[in-house]
Amino acid sequence: MRRLIIGVVGVVLCLIGALWVGQGTGAVHGSAMTGHSQWTYIGIVLIVLGVAALVVAVMRSWAR
Repeated sequence: MRRLIIGVVGVVLCLIGALWVGQGTGAVHGSAMTGHSQWTYIGIVLIVLGVAALVVAVMRSWAR
């Protein structure tokens, strides 16, 4: 169960990070974050954290 939660959190972090990268680069419009490069960097950090969470979830499933 814990492995599933970590995996879901990882996917959510990656999705939010991708959205923020899109807003930071100006590819996604409609918010105050659009065009501000700081959101690009914050989004990249979220994607890295999300991938790390997914790796942890997968490694835990292989350990069993």
